[in-house]
Amino acid sequence: MSSAAFLHLGNLLLTLPLAIAIAAWLLAARDWRAAGRWLLLFAAALAIVGTSKVAFLGWGTGIPALRFQAFSGHAAGATTVFPVLFYLVLQRCPAPAAAIGAAAGLLLGAALAAVLVATGEHTAAEACAGWLIGAAASCSMLRIARTTRTPSLLTGLASGLLAYAATAWAMQQAQVGYWMIKVALALSGNRYPFRWDSCG
Repeated sequence: MSSAAFLHLGNLLLTLPLAIAIAAWLLAARDWRAAGRWLLLFAAALAIVGTSKVAFLGWGTGIPALRFQAFSGHAAGATTVFPVLFYLVLQRCPAPAAAIGAAAGLLLGAALAAVLVATGEHTAAEACAGWLIGAAASCSMLRIARTTRTPSLLTGLASGLLAYAATAWAMQQAQVGYWMIKVALALSGNRYPFRWDSCG
């Protein structure tokens, strides 16, 4: 797998549909509370990353000494979604399969963060900070998931796949980066966004 293909695992075009699919899986099990908490945790991680990016684009905020401009959305997204996804998919398997799946998801997020740094997409500070946000969100959900109900395999898969397909289609129509810049400029009053230096 090429580095570009691997980095796509953290793209919002993939992680948001997967997050909605996870919520649909939980709703299929009629675990409304767990689904609601999951969506809140994912939204919180997304909001933290988005706010940091808007702040940089609009005002040039960051920590130059750490070569930090904003949290890595790819590292945060992958580390939020995949540990929970792997845990829920393996929940029906004998122990400790689900726990191993969750750990694999965290390691996947760490590997993606490392590739982001290696390819110059983010600095180490940005990638690590994104991973920490994702790990905090996913670990919080994993504590909840230990007591969640499990849907029948057919119902859960059908619900998850439908939710994924619908959200993925909607995301193809969205231009998240464009609107992020528009919001940053509207709030800051600047005519142009601050230039993102991918190499920090």
